[in-house]
Amino acid sequence: MAGALCGLWIDAAGRVLCTHETADGGREERIAALRPFGWLRAKPAATPAGIVVEELAGDGPYRFLAHGESLEVFEEFASATREETGLDAPRPWESQYLLQQRTRLYADLPFGRLRRCRLDIEVASSEGGFPDATRAGDRVLAIGLRQGGVNRLLLLQSPDDAAEKRLLLEFGEVLRQLDPDVIEGHNIFKFDLDYLRQRCRRHKVPCAWGRHGAKAVFRPSRLKIAERWLDFTRCDLPGRAVVDTYLLVQMHDVTAREMTGYGLKDAAIYFGITDDASERTYIAGDEIQRVFQEDSARFRAYLEDDLRETAGLADQLLPTYFEQARTFPTLLQEATLRGATAKIDLLFLEEYYHARQACPVPPEVAPFEGGYTRSFREGVFRHVLHFDVASLYPSLLLHIARNPRNDTLGVFIPLLRRLREYRLRYKQLARTAADPAERAEAPARQTSFKILINSFYGYLGFAGARFADGELAAEVTRRGRELLQALIDAFTREGCVPLEADTDGIYLSSEVHHAAPEVLLLRVAPVLPEGIELEYDGRYEAMFCYKAKNYALYDGDRITLRGSALRSRGIEPYLKRLSDELIRHLLGASPVSPLDTIADYRRRLPRREVPVAELAKGESLSQSPESYERLMAEGGKPRRAALEAALQLPVRPRMGERVRYYLTAKAKGRTADWQRARALALHDPVKFPYDPDHYLEKIDDWLERYGAFLGPVSAPKGEAAQGELAF
Repeated sequence: MAGALCGLWIDAAGRVLCTHETADGGREERIAALRPFGWLRAKPAATPAGIVVEELAGDGPYRFLAHGESLEVFEEFASATREETGLDAPRPWESQYLLQQRTRLYADLPFGRLRRCRLDIEVASSEGGFPDATRAGDRVLAIGLRQGGVNRLLLLQSPDDAAEKRLLLEFGEVLRQLDPDVIEGHNIFKFDLDYLRQRCRRHKVPCAWGRHGAKAVFRPSRLKIAERWLDFTRCDLPGRAVVDTYLLVQMHDVTAREMTGYGLKDAAIYFGITDDASERTYIAGDEIQRVFQEDSARFRAYLEDDLRETAGLADQLLPTYFEQARTFPTLLQEATLRGATAKIDLLFLEEYYHARQACPVPPEVAPFEGGYTRSFREGVFRHVLHFDVASLYPSLLLHIARNPRNDTLGVFIPLLRRLREYRLRYKQLARTAADPAERAEAPARQTSFKILINSFYGYLGFAGARFADGELAAEVTRRGRELLQALIDAFTREGCVPLEADTDGIYLSSEVHHAAPEVLLLRVAPVLPEGIELEYDGRYEAMFCYKAKNYALYDGDRITLRGSALRSRGIEPYLKRLSDELIRHLLGASPVSPLDTIADYRRRLPRREVPVAELAKGESLSQSPESYERLMAEGGKPRRAALEAALQLPVRPRMGERVRYYLTAKAKGRTADWQRARALALHDPVKFPYDPDHYLEKIDDWLERYGAFLGPVSAPKGEAAQGELAF
């Protein structure tokens, strides 16, 4: 009997190349067959040899299903008849195979048995400054690999082309020996693999890094994370998954938005992998080449720390996507790079395929009112409690029990119910499983299912979703708003002061119930219908309510920020320091007032004694510098300071990458911010000093927004708010 499927690749000839786990933990290759298929809106006038077309049940627009005896035959058919038939074939082909066979990657394979290899490279720049793989004199100094807790450091033996070529060949051979299922790296797409590709091209070394001796495939790609688009060079390794922890940490931060930076060192500290700077070896980028030559032990320690931190990030972030690969008919790499809608579609298409049911087209979705959001108070409050409705929208969907209009097979609600049951099962196993390994993996599985079932509501309202239903989504949000208002009214009757409400959660102040929130929960929960559960989610010593969806919480140990106004990553560091001091001071976590810091800045800024790094603004580029440059040359507007700074750099960043810049002093004809923007990396205190007046004005602006909170805090309009602090 075949062991767990650990790798999957369909080659150009249409062969399904499978990698299975063996009884002793090894890997063996097997070949299977793909029968490619696609849905058709119309039957072709003539069916070529090797193609079978069958009519489907149901009333969906895609009323026919075509199968090909081989990939070559099917692709020829698709190319010739797509316009005539409206053919729609799920891609990639690996997803077709998994869907067709009703099988999944890593089924019954514990996460701990997944072969995971971390990759990190260090390079040398022949001209100083930024490395450039296209320059003849630049080099790969070292390639670090870590698998099974063992590090392998491949080092350049001499600074010449022949030695670098040997290093690249050795890397390919070691990768073949290790035969990992997954290769992990931090910024591995934008830097490590792309840099190695360009050096391999220079030395005519094949990038045969996939299984079965297959070459890596590179292509430009884009990924949307929240409101930002990221450009990167995607790398696919046949039979393996490539996982970029740089992207995973950004996707993790979409909800919390607590991280100040996504670099490896910042992320390792944020996730507790490295507690402080003293725990690891640091080498500045412009010092790496010198340290490599003069201090081998320190260089090795630095590279090994990079590998350790990358492994730590993947240990925390990858299990959720691993579980998604065990749930959806998709590859692990696709699970990390595709949105929830595409994944959920695959589950529905699997059911429709095996039922031989006609498929719908994505319907139009009219705009509808969203969830309940309201800020009730401004200021600082004590004795704060947080309650939320567990999986509000999925629970409401199950309560309504209505499938989307175009779900003729009726799989939406049964599938949601089954996934919810899975989640509850693993939630229970996380507490009670007798097998320690099963108990350890259960939290990741239940988290994955929680994310999935919460995505079902968003799927309904997404215009590109095949089974979307805007009317049903609107009905869910309407009932959600009614339930939240009923809870707010119930809490108010119990003497609580509502502070903030958002979609499914409520923050309130209650001195009476702060010590025993469970009692309050029992008194309020009965207002909800059967099947909708209210949960107590935490208590806090104090809460600073700034404005809707922007607040800070203090539990006596840690401060949590919510909302872009309080935790913007683009804010200048000196203003962030003021905001941090303000919040800590208001919440009672620190006696230090930002007013003292402001006085210090007012004294030092005119003398330019404040380091420019404290003043430099950071922005993620909304477009590539090249496209911006073309647009401006054609008379386009508006000008952007961050992009103007990006154009100054010797190696231009890509769209989605961050640029830090400061503003120089005003000069004749150069007064706009974009005209005075200069990249921080190019700071020259003599030729291009910063403008102290600009940064003093920013302090005045900051005081306009937050200064009122530093004086005596008056009661809110109307009656005095229970638990309010006065300063």
